[in-house]
Order: sequence, then structure tokens, then C-alpha cells
Amino acid sequence: MPKKIYILIIICVFLPVSLSPLTLHAEGPELLPLNLNLEDSVCTAFSNNKAIQIQEQEIKYAKAGILYAESKFLPVLGASFDYSLNDAVPTFPGSPNGRKDLGIFSGYKNDNLFSLTLNETVYNGGANIAALRQSKLELKAQEETLRAAKLDIEFETKRLFFGILLAYETKRIAEDLVSQAKAHYDEVKKKFDQGTASRFDVLQSKVQVSRLMPQLVRADNDVRLITAEFKKLLSLDLAEEVKIDGKLDYSLIEIKENEFLAEAYRGNPEMTLRSLGIDIAKWEIEYARAGWLPQVTANGGYTYRSNQIDDMFNPRHNDWTVGVQASIAIFDGFSTKAKVDEARARYNQSKLQKEDLVERIAVDVKDACYNMDEAKTIIDSQKDSIVEAKEALRLSEVRYRSGVGINLDVLDAEVALAEVEQNLAQGIYDYIMARAQLDKVMGRENIKES
Repeated sequence: MPKKIYILIIICVFLPVSLSPLTLHAEGPELLPLNLNLEDSVCTAFSNNKAIQIQEQEIKYAKAGILYAESKFLPVLGASFDYSLNDAVPTFPGSPNGRKDLGIFSGYKNDNLFSLTLNETVYNGGANIAALRQSKLELKAQEETLRAAKLDIEFETKRLFFGILLAYETKRIAEDLVSQAKAHYDEVKKKFDQGTASRFDVLQSKVQVSRLMPQLVRADNDVRLITAEFKKLLSLDLAEEVKIDGKLDYSLIEIKENEFLAEAYRGNPEMTLRSLGIDIAKWEIEYARAGWLPQVTANGGYTYRSNQIDDMFNPRHNDWTVGVQASIAIFDGFSTKAKVDEARARYNQSKLQKEDLVERIAVDVKDACYNMDEAKTIIDSQKDSIVEAKEALRLSEVRYRSGVGINLDVLDAEVALAEVEQNLAQGIYDYIMARAQLDKVMGRENIKES
């Protein structure tokens, strides 16, 4: 064999082997954090939340209930086959050449019976109509319950989403405050080494740094806790890294309490549920009253009967029947009256629940409007003060470095600036949540599942 062929075989055999470790030891792609904006967060919560999934099954259950109620208006067709061995059967004189075999009226010793039956409810006091109306209203009630659940989830997602942003802002403020305190401590220590600052100022500045550290630790811990709660709401893995894509910002709206209240009465899912509850209870009364009214049914049957199964299906062995049955309860031990009284009590209860909800919605709308107005006032006041607080800190530091001001002025100015920034961030968060609460009360679905 030529030398070139040997070399080619060696290359083909050993080259893949030599390259395979490179493939086995190649590093996988780096896992990137999950970026979520507000809309993505709400949609993820909708998809993964167990309460919403359970309620979606309730809607399917209600749809099946409608089908069941509709089935009561349709005839019931049945087929059966029966065999019996009789010791003796009565006999009747008759010609075997007659139109019908007389055995079909009295049976046979070897009795084979095939039957088709048809039953239809003609009138049952309106119970079937009431049951159908109730089932359709129940479907609407379950759909409104699902909408209410989604509004709750949307509100909770907003609360935690903006809560994380507030926690990050609080952490940033605490980091800046500690950083300023450390920088000032270094400045005071330098002045002490130069003999232009007292030991008291050094100790005071050092204590200030130690006093502020717990705030930073708590702020960092709040970020972790709220993020974990956020992941739990969205049914995400707690070990998965999540990055919030958003900022703590707000947009002002004009407060029109009367218009908000009117929209809440129209769109609040609980208000719709209370109205549906009244209608359902009304039809429950009609369903109960059916016990006092006549019950009318129609039925028909077609049978084949023979002592020999292979000779069953012929004109001599068939028979048919039709009939109508009507009945009315003269006395039922007051059971119908009890059911009617119970249904009327439920009806009155539903009306009272709606009246109570009307008052509660009015309070909720007013409360949300007050909270927005309060948060706006805080935001406006802190926005005006933040520039002044920064300037006060700058001046206190300049005065201290020049030997005119005192150390305590700088420390107070640092804390004052941090308080103003924290009040501003908290005010923005409170305004966002007050508006979210108002949207929830009015039944506004700002974010819908895609």
C-alpha cells in the first residue's frame, strides 16, 4: 500500500478523536438575567398564577352546566335488550296467521325483548327554564370572578414591581448617605491630623458612619425580600436572577371623584357579581315555585319481542306505545314552600349585599382620591426641597473646610438630604399605588394577557 494512503488513514482515524475533547470541554452559554418590565410581569403572573388557572376551570365547569341545563329540553332516547326464561306464561287462543303474534302481549318461555324508548318533558312548571337562565348567569358570574382575580393579580404585581424599584432607590439613597459620611469622616480625620479639627469631631463623624450602616444593610435586605416575594407571585424559580426594567415614575391625572365613582359602579367586577347574584336568586325562586305547578311528560316506545332471537325483527313481533302523563302535587309536606321561602331569603340577602357594596365602593374611590392628593402634595413639597437640601449640604461642607461651620451642621445636612430623597421616592410610590388602587376599584384592566 502506498505511503500516502497510510498517512490519510491515520489522519481520518485520529483527527476526530483529538478534536472531541475540545467539544466536550467547551463552556456553555452564560445564563443571562430575566428582564421583566411591568407588562411582562403582569402577563407572566396571569399565565402562572394557580388561582387564575383554577378560576379558568370554573368557567369550563359553568359552560358544562349550561349544556346540562339545555339537555333537559331535549327528548331522551334509549335502547335496551332483555332476556328472561319463564317457567310458564299465559296462553291465549288466536290464529297464528293473525297480524300480530299474541305472544308479544304475554311473553314467551324464552323471552327476548328489544326496546326503543323516547321520553320528553312537556312542562314542569318552568323549572327547566329557570335552571337554564341560572346556568347562563352563573357563567357570567364565573367570568366576572376571573376578571376580579386578574385585577387582584395585576394590583399585586404592580405593588411588588414598584416596591422593588422603591427598594433599589432606598438602597441607593442609603449608599450615598454612607458614602458621604465616610468621605466626611476622612476629611475630618485629615483635619485632625493637621491639628485643625477636634477629637470630638473625629469621633462624632465615625459614629455617624456606624449609625448609618444598619440602614444600608436593611435596604439591601429589603431588595432581596421583595424580589423573592415578586418571584413567588410570578411562580418563578427563586434562584433565577431577575432584572426589573422600569423606573419609579408617575403621571398625574385630574381627580374627578364623581366620574370615578360612576365608572366604578359600571365596571367593578364585584358590583357586577352582586347584580348577577340578584338575578340568580330571582330565578331560584321561579325554580322553587315549579313544585306547585303541573308536571307534564310525553313518552313513546317501540319493541320487538320473540322467543327466537333470529326471528325477532319482523312485523308479527313488534309493538309500539305512546302516552302523556300529567300530575300535580296536592300536598308535599310544605317542602315547596320551604324552598320558595329559602330562595326569597337569598334574594333579599343579595339585594342587601349589593347595597353594602355600593357604600364600600364609594369609600374606596374617595380613599384612593385622598391618597393621590396626599401623595401629590408630598411629591411637590419634596421636589422643591431637594435642591435646597443639596445646596445646604454643599454649603455646610464648604463652611466646615474653611473653619467657619461646625461638624454637626454637615452631619445634619447629610441626613436631611437623605430624608428628602426618601420622602420623594416614597411619595412617588404612594401616588402610583393610589392610582393602581383606583384602577382596581373601577375595574380598569390596563394590562391584558397576550
